Amino acid sequence: MAEEVYMDIPQVQKMAESFGNFGEILKGIAKALEAAIMVLRMTAFVGLVGGMAVERYLSMVKPRVEKMADKMLELRSDLQGAINHYQTGDESGSRRFR
Repeated sequence: MAEEVYMDIPQVQKMAESFGNFGEILKGIAKALEAAIMVLRMTAFVGLVGGMAVERYLSMVKPRVEKMADKMLELRSDLQGAINHYQTGDESGSRRFR
């Protein structure tokens, strides 16, 4: 087992921010897809059948984008939690073994 554990906290914080930013971008993309899906449904209602095919495709893509956004935001939270535990680990561990 390792004698010492080291974490480059600023680098891990940058990683967490990157995952969070990517998650927010994906959330925005999901909202844009929802708007496009609504427009395509309306055009399909008017009689443009090609729009319905594109709407079906986007409807399959949107849940995957939302799931990926949730995973990115979860990774951000996990990294922030790891940073917090790393910073407070020595303090809380030393209190347990007095």
